[in-house]
Amino acid sequence: MENLLFYKRFLCPPEKDASFWQEALDYAVHKIRSNIAFFGDEYPSPASVRNVYPRVQNIEWTSSFWTGLLWLAYHSSGDELFRDAAERYLPDFRTRLDKRIATNTHDLGFLYTLSCVNAYHFTRNCSAQIMALKAADLLLIRYYEKAGIIQAWGDLNDPAQRGRIIIDCAMNLPLLYWASMQTGNPYYKEAADRHIVTANKYLIRDDWSSYHTFYFDTETGSPLKGTTAQGYSDDSCWSRGQAWGIYGNALAYWYTKEPSLLESARGLAQYFLNHLPDDLVAYWDLVFTQGDEERDSSASAIGASGLLVLSAALPVGDPQRRIFENAALHIAASLAQSYTTKAARESNGILLHGVYGKPGNNGVDECTIFGDYFYMELLLRITASWRLYW
Repeated sequence: MENLLFYKRFLCPPEKDASFWQEALDYAVHKIRSNIAFFGDEYPSPASVRNVYPRVQNIEWTSSFWTGLLWLAYHSSGDELFRDAAERYLPDFRTRLDKRIATNTHDLGFLYTLSCVNAYHFTRNCSAQIMALKAADLLLIRYYEKAGIIQAWGDLNDPAQRGRIIIDCAMNLPLLYWASMQTGNPYYKEAADRHIVTANKYLIRDDWSSYHTFYFDTETGSPLKGTTAQGYSDDSCWSRGQAWGIYGNALAYWYTKEPSLLESARGLAQYFLNHLPDDLVAYWDLVFTQGDEERDSSASAIGASGLLVLSAALPVGDPQRRIFENAALHIAASLAQSYTTKAARESNGILLHGVYGKPGNNGVDECTIFGDYFYMELLLRITASWRLYW
């Protein structure tokens, strides 16, 4: 493993004082505040169009990143405006569950963790707790016990999607871990445990790069093939997927204390850091380290926030604990200095130069709502007392 290349870059933290980080956080809170009236009862689209998010209904896998931003702004500022705005969306998430609107996805974890679980964490809202548990039940339907996987997308009988997992699912598992803790029912946790172990076995390659997706025979449980949907090729390493893997494994470790998950997060992190360009903002696929391909600021924001979760999980005496923390700080500094919308004439986003889906030319070189969310989360991890948001 190329485990020494990044050490020299991150032996020391960036020379940034508290005012630098607070200014960056204040700007993000300001943008969230200014967007409340614009979005009203609707949501930002997954990616902007010419750096402006259109309004959409609650049909996307990304809807909850807006409510997540509102809760983060509430945590940061204590301003009830943000809490009130976040809570106004709860009936809409209940309707989405009740009417099964675009719920054929493992992204129920994203959707109901950042809307309902967060509402319960911050306010002890019992109706939000019940909604999140119902979402966990719906997510559990997607679990194939024989293969030990949670199907990512589509109807369970769709032959094009049947038995397909994607690396992003690691970030959806906290909903199941949380549900197990809330109910005392071990089956939620058992499904999550089996999925992450199976996913790591087949999605992570020997060099710690990752496939985006992998197919299984759901009748026999046999592995079939690794492919990509968002990456440059089946054999390349989609940067946002690698970042999901870092963060998702670190989160799973916090819930399970299984050492292999910590080692998976560590290996994925080393590969990610070794394949960043000079300014530490990833290209949309890690096969690129220089040239004219587009960056994906969201991948670096996700990866850096995950690095802080990983660093906090490592023993105090582990030499990589400080290295990963320093790396996250350097990435955050680069994003704050050169990738925010401060310099943009008109934008309702926070972080520029993200990529939603390059192969389909979807949201290329735009703001992404998940990029904004993880950048805000990253800044809060740096400036506030540390907490697990998932």
